[in-house]
Amino acid sequence: MLRIALLTLLALPVLAQDRVGAIQLRVSTDHADWRYAPGQPVRFRIVALQDGHPVTGLRVTYRIGPEMMPPKIDQTVTLPDEGFTVEGGTLTEPGFLRCIATVERNGKTYRTVSTAAFTPEAIAPTQTNPTDFDAFWTAGKAALAKIPVDAKLTPLPDYGNSAVECSQVNLQNIGAGIAPSRLYGILCEPKAPGKYPALLSVPGAGVRPYRGLAAMAAYGIVTLQIGIHGLPVTLDPTVYESLAAGALNGYNTFGLDSRDRYYFRRVYLGCVRANDFLTSHPKWDGTNLAVTGGSQGGALSIVTAALDPRVKGLAAYYPALADVTGYLQNRAGGWPHMFRATEGPLAHRSSDKIATTAYYDVVNFARRVTVPGFYTWGFNDETCPPTSMYSAYNVIPGRKQLTLALETGHNNIPEQVAEVDAWLRNFLRAAN
Repeated sequence: MLRIALLTLLALPVLAQDRVGAIQLRVSTDHADWRYAPGQPVRFRIVALQDGHPVTGLRVTYRIGPEMMPPKIDQTVTLPDEGFTVEGGTLTEPGFLRCIATVERNGKTYRTVSTAAFTPEAIAPTQTNPTDFDAFWTAGKAALAKIPVDAKLTPLPDYGNSAVECSQVNLQNIGAGIAPSRLYGILCEPKAPGKYPALLSVPGAGVRPYRGLAAMAAYGIVTLQIGIHGLPVTLDPTVYESLAAGALNGYNTFGLDSRDRYYFRRVYLGCVRANDFLTSHPKWDGTNLAVTGGSQGGALSIVTAALDPRVKGLAAYYPALADVTGYLQNRAGGWPHMFRATEGPLAHRSSDKIATTAYYDVVNFARRVTVPGFYTWGFNDETCPPTSMYSAYNVIPGRKQLTLALETGHNNIPEQVAEVDAWLRNFLRAAN
């Protein structure tokens, strides 16, 4: 009986097994360095893998054109097992040509990007440089200087470590009107007595709490990480979520019709106010001050270095707010893309709003950065398009270093973070 049962079992058909796994859709350029001369054709290679092997029968849609612009090529084909190569065309001027590919599988859409560069070091800004730009910001700093710092500190013992103590800092800042506003941040300072360099950390876009840079402070640096919205930075996260969805939704275009009322006037001057506090700190060494941040914070790093001569160096990830007028010239502009829409509630293409951006565009601050800087971004960034970032980088007269993580979008990888942190530590140490 046992022998018969075993034979019966072995005779049963093997049932097919389903498997699941993410599709790895890849697009690559035919140049390993992603770079081309104007007029040189680009070929994009598109492949799809699952569990390390080609996927058969997928319908792939690919769209190719200058980054952030309507595609010149828009096709849907069945993807061969080995993938395929598509002729992407070229650009005749400095800029970036982008291929966006998508596939659908089991109700999920997979999307990937690859971006070819055409002599990006030759990209020139579209933004105008007002003749009274310096006078405008000199007047703003003079108005700020009349407002006492009025620093208030609240200890945060849970934020520090054995070598670092932390506090929430509450400073008086210039306001949108006559009355001052407040500026909040997290101060992290070495516990050991002594004199130390200082680092200001400026935030990316959004509304959130902060915890400070205790790890950096442990290297012997007084650090201050600030928020920009005039709110304490230690509240329950639900408070920030509610504000981001409500009162502060779209803050990046508040008051855009007036250079004196635009939201970022208080923000830019608030970065100077943060430095007022840092340079008055009893543990500051009296000389060395740097600023760092990413995205909106990358913009604020460049702005602060241009506005404040006390800043000796900066490190910026993928800076926003650069050459925002690019869309008015039919090319990519920087975040927050206020001129991308031509009509509807998101359209801001009025003469007064365009004029205001000239006083806040990172390009015009970049023209005035004379201190050493470390910059890093990738070619696939769709939030801060590389055209906009190169527009600012190319006009910086100060000593500059650019490290590219080509395949990254609006994100960083551990290698970038390690390089930025090492540069800052070495720069501040060398400055000593």
